[in-house]
Amino acid sequence: MMFSVVIPLYNKAPYIDSTVQSVLAQDCPDFEVLVIDDGSQDEGAQIVARCTDPRVRLLRQTNAGVAVARNRGIEAARGQWVCFLDADDWLHPRYLSTLIEAQQRHPEAEVVAADFLRVPDAPGPWPPPWPVADGPAPVELIDRLARRWMDGPSLSSSSVAVLRSRLLTLQPCFAPGESLGEDLDLWFRLAEVTPVALAHKPLVAYRVQVAGSLSSSHPSERRYPFLERLRERVRSGRLSRQLLSDTRWLIAQHELSLARETLRAGHRAQALQWLLRAWPGAGGRRWWFTLLILTCMPRRWAERSLHWRERATRPGAPSAPPCTP
Repeated sequence: MMFSVVIPLYNKAPYIDSTVQSVLAQDCPDFEVLVIDDGSQDEGAQIVARCTDPRVRLLRQTNAGVAVARNRGIEAARGQWVCFLDADDWLHPRYLSTLIEAQQRHPEAEVVAADFLRVPDAPGPWPPPWPVADGPAPVELIDRLARRWMDGPSLSSSSVAVLRSRLLTLQPCFAPGESLGEDLDLWFRLAEVTPVALAHKPLVAYRVQVAGSLSSSHPSERRYPFLERLRERVRSGRLSRQLLSDTRWLIAQHELSLARETLRAGHRAQALQWLLRAWPGAGGRRWWFTLLILTCMPRRWAERSLHWRERATRPGAPSAPPCTP
């Protein structure tokens, strides 16, 4: 079997059927779907259980978090490659076949991915259609993911497939008990041992602006243990000189982004703390611009200026336009 698509499920009953059906619609039929129900309290697991397609398997566990659910999916997978898909996201029918093409062009890559679109949650049919060009997708081979990360969208938790044999060497792949940044931690650990083959064709719809999601929480309320693990790898002495430099730079960029998020939320003292932590690796125009906004602009102007600046420059794909395929 070529692919195992692992879907952690927790209280996503309104979305899970569409998500599973998007996998079943793939033009590459060599896959299985593993839905790991993480103790849902709604009807999501029952919806999956009613699916009669033999390629769909439902595994249940008491609530232990998304990381544990994904790790269990990796252990139970039968496919050569493991894909990760959130329970409220959606795959274009050509997603899996495009991953095969990317890996065939770069057989040294143990991680393959496709472009994704951030699409706001909305009632009715979702996602809206968008144009996808015919023919092979251009494939970018990324051998320095930490440096590449801030240049534009690369990986999301629903757009990546990893060789299962590699994942088994890294278990637990996702840090148990964490639900914010645990995927980034894995992508960067993988990038230390393998390049990433990224197919530049938007084939994944990543649902955003979902009520109650962790990504909508206030930045001052979040914890980022993956950043501390990155710092531990910097201190470990095991990284090459290039990886050491790239990882330090990546940590500083994340801290600078947190400074901007916190400043937009109106918490200047906390923003200054993040900004000062980011200085060793993020000194440059982005750092100095943030300092200027922090120290010289009234709060309302600062929030507005940073909101516009981040929308114009931050990594991320645009929302899907309402047009036909």
